[in-house]
Amino acid sequence: QVQLVESGGGLVQPGGSLRLSCAGSGFIFSTHTMSWYRQAPGKGRELVAQSTAGGGSTNYADSVKGRFTISRDNAKNTLYLQMNSLKPEDTAVYYCRAERWNIVRGWGQGTQVTVSS
Repeated sequence: QVQLVESGGGLVQPGGSLRLSCAGSGFIFSTHTMSWYRQAPGKGRELVAQSTAGGGSTNYADSVKGRFTISRDNAKNTLYLQMNSLKPEDTAVYYCRAERWNIVRGWGQGTQVTVSS
C-alpha cells in the first residue's frame, strides 16, 4: 500500500525559506515520478514541481521557477521541495504525489505553508 507523508510546512515571512519533505513507503520509490502539488483556499490543486522516475529530469510551474527546487533521495525514499523567496501567494496546502505509467498511485495528506508577515 502506497503511503506518502509530508512534513516541513509552517508559517514563514515573505522572502523566507522552507524545505518540505515527503517520505514514501509501500512502493519502489525510484521507479515512480514524484510531484509536488498545492491547493490554495478557494482554488484548484495545481502542479508545482515534478521529478521523473530515477530523477532524470525536473519540471516546474512558471510561478515557482528560480525559487523552488525539487529533489529526491531514492536511497531514503524521500522527496524534497526547497522553497526560497517565498511570497504570500505561495500560501497553500502542499501535497506530494506518486505516479507510474501515468497512473496515480497515491497522495500524501498535505502540509500547510503560510507566508505572511
